[in-house]
Amino acid sequence: MNFLDNMRLRISTFSIAEKIILFNVFCFLAPMVLNTVFFLLKVPSGAYMNWIQLSPKFDTFITRPWTLISYSFFHSSFFHLLWNMLLLFYAGRLLLNLFPDKIFINNYFLGVFAGGLIFVFSYGLFPVFKGAYPPMIGASAGVMAVFIFICTYNPDQEIRVLFFNIKLKYLGMVFFFLDIIQIPYGNAGGHLAHIGGALLGFFYARQLENGRDIGIGFERVWRHLFMSKQLKTIYKSQKKERSNLNNKNSADRQKKIDAILDKISKSGYDSLSKEDKDFLFEAGKK
Repeated sequence: MNFLDNMRLRISTFSIAEKIILFNVFCFLAPMVLNTVFFLLKVPSGAYMNWIQLSPKFDTFITRPWTLISYSFFHSSFFHLLWNMLLLFYAGRLLLNLFPDKIFINNYFLGVFAGGLIFVFSYGLFPVFKGAYPPMIGASAGVMAVFIFICTYNPDQEIRVLFFNIKLKYLGMVFFFLDIIQIPYGNAGGHLAHIGGALLGFFYARQLENGRDIGIGFERVWRHLFMSKQLKTIYKSQKKERSNLNNKNSADRQKKIDAILDKISKSGYDSLSKEDKDFLFEAGKK
C-alpha cells in the first residue's frame, strides 16, 4: 500500500466532524501556497479572496451567493482556525455520540447559513454599520450551531474544564453572553454571525426534542447533490461487474458446449457422461 492509499484509508475512518476539520486546515494552507506562487510570478495576490469571503454589501452578496458557504472554510489566522477547530472537535464528538452524521451536517451548515445571513442583514439594518463593509471568513457560526445544539439538547451533561466540572447549559450561556457583550469592542459582524449560528443550534435542538427535524429539507438537497451521484457511480460499477461476470460465464459455457460437440463428432452421443448430457440439455433451453 503506497502513501496515498494509506492516507485515503485513514481519512475514510474519520468522523464527519474530523473530515470537516481536515478540509478547513487544507483551505487555510492552500492560500499560503498560492500567495507564494503569486509572489514569485509578480502576480497580485489576495484578489481571489473576494470570490470566497462573505461581503456585508447586499448587492455584492446577491451576485456571489456561493460565498454564503465558502466563507466558512477559510480563516484569517492560525489561532482563528485553532480555536474554531478545537471547539468543533469536542462539540462534534458529543453530538455524534448521540446522533447520526446527518444531524451534524444539518446543524453545521444551517448554522453557517444562519450566521452569514445575520451578518449581511445586520450591516444593512443597524445605523452603526453605515459605510463600513468589512468582509467575513471563518467557521465560527457553524461551530456555534453545533456547540449550542448539544448544550441545549443535553444541558445537564458535565464536562471537565481545567480544574472543575461544568454543565453544558452553563458553558453555552457563557459563550453566548460573551458574544453579545463583545459586539461594541471589535469584530461586531463576527460576533453577530456567532449569535446567528447559536440561535440556529438552539432552535434545532428544541424542535428535535419535539420530534421535528428542521434540517430534513436541507438534508434532501445535499443528498441529491452529492449522494445521488455517488449512488449512480456505485450502481454503474456494480452493473459493469455483473456484465463482465455474465460475459465470462457465457464464454466458459460456450467453451464447454464446443468441447461436448467435439466429443459427439468423434465418439457419438452415447459417449457423453450423464453430466455432459444434462448440461447440453439445459444449454439448449436457453
